[in-house]
Amino acid sequence: QLQLVESGGGLVQPGGSLRLSCAASGFSLNYYTIGWFRQAPGKEREGIVYINQGDGTTYYVDSVKGRFTISRDNAKNTVYLQMNSLKPSDTAVYSCAAGFAIRSTLILEQYDYWGQGTQVTVSS
Repeated sequence: QLQLVESGGGLVQPGGSLRLSCAASGFSLNYYTIGWFRQAPGKEREGIVYINQGDGTTYYVDSVKGRFTISRDNAKNTVYLQMNSLKPSDTAVYSCAAGFAIRSTLILEQYDYWGQGTQVTVSS
């Protein structure tokens, strides 16, 4: 069974940090481009970062650039999203997605597999 499972969400104060994990089972993440997406209440889901399959090139949207870092651990078949300097505007459900034979995209429809999401709440 092909599955992605996110973990690591929670409640954090503004300025704090969280590390999200996206663990795959049934397939190797190394051959997939992985994107992180988030959906805030009342808003559409937006892509915020990806890491390409193969060369591992990354891209961040401006709103998270310099604060978030995506990384891949092929041995653990897991992708991480380190989130620092969190703001209340980062509050959302965060989901990871895997796309085969795609590169350099945050278009939702191009991703093949999705996790169930993990809630991140930034509040004092």
